[in-house]
Amino acid sequence: QVQLVESGGGLVQPGGSLRLSCAASGSIFSINAMGWYRQAPGKERELVAAITSGGTTNYADSVKGRFTISRDNAKNTVYLQMNSLKPEDTADYYCNAQVLRSAWSTYRNYWGQGTQVTVSS
Repeated sequence: QVQLVESGGGLVQPGGSLRLSCAASGSIFSINAMGWYRQAPGKERELVAAITSGGTTNYADSVKGRFTISRDNAKNTVYLQMNSLKPEDTADYYCNAQVLRSAWSTYRNYWGQGTQVTVSS
């Protein structure tokens, strides 16, 4: 089994910052891309940011220049530093990882349980 555990969500005022963390554990041979998605009430889940094992990043236009994704491959952990937060960033944030459980398997997508981020004064 593979587990993704997120932490770092909470309530913050507009203009504030939060840092999300997501640690993958379990039967892991390697991890390809890791990323963060979010889902606001009544909206579809959307990609926020992603990072490959080599460090190539991709961001949604709405967060470029404000959010930074990074990862620690030795710890199987991905981070999302969120600065200059806006009320429209309010959502449940989900971690995603493409995991290879053995040298003979194929990559599968795994999801965390989600962490809530609320931006409000």
